[in-house]
Amino acid sequence: MSENLKQMDKEDLVKLDRLAHLLKGLSEAELETLEILLDDESYQTITQSLKELDEGQGIQIDKW
Repeated sequence: MSENLKQMDKEDLVKLDRLAHLLKGLSEAELETLEILLDDESYQTITQSLKELDEGQGIQIDKW
């Protein structure tokens, strides 16, 4: 067993086990969404784009 695991208490290990179980249950689309949400640059780009869309700053598809 690794030193890191030896140093973790049981509560931490249970949390990691639950997290692993949840991640295994995600669909491919959910995993991709999670990757985007965890990537700061991607998340900021999407947030900015949605803000611009709400403000009517979007580019019409036929003019894109």
